[in-house]
This record gives sequence, C-alpha cells and structure tokens, in this order.
Amino acid sequence: MEGFLSVVEKVNSAVNGVVWGWPALILLAFVGILMTCLTKFFQLSHIGHWFKNTIGAIFKDKQVTKHTKDKSISQFQSLCTALAATVGTGNIAGVASAIVTGGPGAVFWMWIIAFFGMMTNYSENVLGILYRIKNKKGEWSGGAMYYLKYGLGSKKGCKQIGAVLAILFSCFCLLASFGIGNMTQVNTIATNMQAAFSIPKLVTGIVVMILAGLVIVGGLKRIAAVTEKIVPFMVILYIIGTLIICGLHINQFGAVFSSIIKSAFGLKAVGGGIVGSGVAMAIQMGMKRGVFSNEAGLGSSVMVHSNSNVREPIRQGMWGIFEVFADTIIVCTLTAFSVLSSGLIDLNTGTLADPSITDTGSLVGVAFGQTFGQVGSMFVAVALLLFAFSTVLGWSHYGTKACEYLFGTNSTMPYRVIFVIAILGGALMGENLAWDLSDTFNGLMMLPNLIGVLVLSPLVYECTKNYVDRHFKHKNVEPMLSMHPDIQKAHAEEVKKGAE
Repeated sequence: MEGFLSVVEKVNSAVNGVVWGWPALILLAFVGILMTCLTKFFQLSHIGHWFKNTIGAIFKDKQVTKHTKDKSISQFQSLCTALAATVGTGNIAGVASAIVTGGPGAVFWMWIIAFFGMMTNYSENVLGILYRIKNKKGEWSGGAMYYLKYGLGSKKGCKQIGAVLAILFSCFCLLASFGIGNMTQVNTIATNMQAAFSIPKLVTGIVVMILAGLVIVGGLKRIAAVTEKIVPFMVILYIIGTLIICGLHINQFGAVFSSIIKSAFGLKAVGGGIVGSGVAMAIQMGMKRGVFSNEAGLGSSVMVHSNSNVREPIRQGMWGIFEVFADTIIVCTLTAFSVLSSGLIDLNTGTLADPSITDTGSLVGVAFGQTFGQVGSMFVAVALLLFAFSTVLGWSHYGTKACEYLFGTNSTMPYRVIFVIAILGGALMGENLAWDLSDTFNGLMMLPNLIGVLVLSPLVYECTKNYVDRHFKHKNVEPMLSMHPDIQKAHAEEVKKGAE
C-alpha cells in the first residue's frame, strides 16, 4: 500500500506542477479581470442591487425560498447547496495552511482572487442558465460541459473542440468529486474528531458514510432540503465564534493588517527566506487556497445553480457573486484574522510562533482553544464536521451531473453508491496526499472551464447589458433567457406573464 501511495504522490506532484503553474494562475486571474471589466465592475457598481436580490430577497420574496413541486429547487436551496460544497475545510484548515506555507500575504492574494472571482462565478452561472437543458427525468442539467458543448461548440470550426473539452471537464469533475468533495473533507473530519474527542478514524469514517448515504442516495431534492437547514446554522455559528476571537484581539488588527500587506508585496521576507520567492509563494498559495475555498473558476457550483427555478440568467449570476463574497471575503477573512491575531503566527517573520505545532490544520482549533478552552477546540472540530459533511453532500451532486453527462441518467445511482463507499477511504488516507490530490483535480477542472468562459465572454457581456437595459434603463427589449430557442420562448412568455 505504501508503495502504491508513493507512486500516486510522484505522479500527482508532476501533474500538479503543470495545472497549478504560473500560466494557469495567470489565466485564472485574467478571466476574472476580463469579466469584471466587460461587466463594468458589476460586483461594485451594482453592489446594492445584487445584495437586495440575493441575501436581501430571502426575507422579502417568498419565491426565492419557496419549495418547488417539479424537479427544480429554489434559488435559496441552490445557494445553500453551492455554499455547502464551497464552505468546507478550505475555509478553516485551508486558510491556516495558506498562511503557514505562503505567509500572511497569502490572505491578501486570497482577497484579490476572490474579488475578481466574483465575476468569474457570476459568468459561469449566467452561462449555466443560458445553456442548461432538461434531462429524461425532467431535471435541469447545466454546467461547464453544456456551455462547452453548445456554446464553444457552436463557434465556427470548434464543434469537436467543444465536445472534447466538455468530456474532459466531466472526467475531471468526477475525479474532483472524490478529491475536494470527498477525500479531503472526510479526512479532515476524521483527523479533527480523533484529536478533539479521541474517536478512531475508522469509526468516524463509518458513521459519516452511513449519514451521507442516507442523504445522497435520495438525490438533489433531499440534498437541498438538508443543506438549506445545515448551511445557515453552521455559517452563522462559526462567524459568531470568530467574531468573538477577533473582538478580544482587536488591538492586534493594525499589526495583522500591516503584516498581510507587507508580506503580500515582499516588504519583508517570509520566514527569513528570499523576498522574491516569499512573494511568489504568497501569491500562489493565496490563489490556490482561494480557489479551493470558493471554487470560482472551477465550473463546479454552476451545476447546482443550473437546477434553480430561476428564469433570468443574471439573477442566478448575482447569487454566484454573493457565494464568493460570503465564502472568502467573510468566512475566510474571519478565519485568517482569528489565527493571525491570536499570536500563533509571528507577524514579523510569518512563521509559526510555536514550532511544536506540526498540524497546520489544527491552528484554528488552537486559536479557539486559547479563547474558549477545551470547549473551543471541540467547537472547531464540530464546525469542521458540519462544514466538511455539507461539502460532501454538495459535491456528490456535481459528480452525479458529470456522470450523467458522460454515461446517461441511468449511471447516476451507481455513482452515488461508489461515492458513498469512497468516504471510508478518505477517512483513512494521509492528510497531505488528500490535499495534494484535491489541488490537482481542481486545476484539471479549471482549465477547460476557463477556456469556455473566455471564449463565451462576449455572450456574458451581451446578457448583462440586456439585463441592465431592461431593469435600470427601462428599455423595452427582448430578455435573454436561454440559448435554446424552445426554452427561450417558454421562459419569455412566463416572464411576460409575471410582469403583467
């Protein structure tokens, strides 16, 4: 077994060096910047509008939270399922790992990639709604594979390229569902439950496998019903805990922010190393862990957003903006400030203040333990359990949709069963290998998806302009709701009736 894992590590290291090399990171940043410019900084220029139509609408518009009788899910359920998949170990262990490896400056680059990632995620959701179709079961099916096949594939001479990239994306998504959506999450649960409650990893793996199986086998409707209850509760509870720690160490905020900025731009060496290499590592770790956390650019969450009962692509796009904002700008930032302000990291060198701490993933637990005692460490273990468990649920749907695209609707149940069984393997796998594999699978998904978003960026611009013309300039123009004529016609009639 050790020999096999050693081979896996070597192969993964080689592939990881390619998919997370500087060309890929530059492409990731470029697409986010391009979409931000094309939409005229929509995440800033219309910040009040997208807040009002996302988190604000939950309390005012019953249609946003109303459960549907058909195979679709509500807008709020789509957000919760997407957040379930994104708000996971990356927000706790991933942030701590980025700080230790890349220095405090990694947090700054996490913010930057999230700011532009808002519009990448927005664009993915817009394209997902525009190109989604109904499958044989009457469910919406959308995602990067569909806008690669029907969008990129519709370009002159790109039919085969679009089809191949769609298949590659689906294959990579299947692999990623077992990595970022399974092994990493369950491994973190097992490790923390063993550290906090002395529960053997095998026992944790079996329990999680049974609980997840009861939900996942029931399909998206059951997953959405569970996530809409778990996600708001776990996020709010975790935010309260981190706010208390930040409040108690508020006198350190000036030093923490200064350390983040200085480390990000190499004004001081990280860990006493070479300044240039320190900046490069901060950028790389910030971007990698940022994407691992919010998944903007992977083309993953669009697969559940496409199941929403919404008809307007831009409205679902705005939920994508809020998703990244909530995940990285709020949750990851609070995690980072909790760790940095608690004295666990030397703000001058960016190194661990206590060299005896070997498990970087436990830093948040230590920070909570300093403030709340043993209860704090247990709280983080439970938070990780909820975060990671919900991620497993969300990603099972992504893998299901990829499997459906590749092998048809009849293949989805066998996939779910295999996915559930694989949970036990994740609990027993080595921590570092689980993280490394997830990084690689993320990168493999990212490349074909970004190519699709880049090529179809003019369409996102047109759709955004169409929405702005109708809702802000009050022009009487035909709404852009779908690239499939029959769906466009049906949705346009429904929107017209709703307006009347």
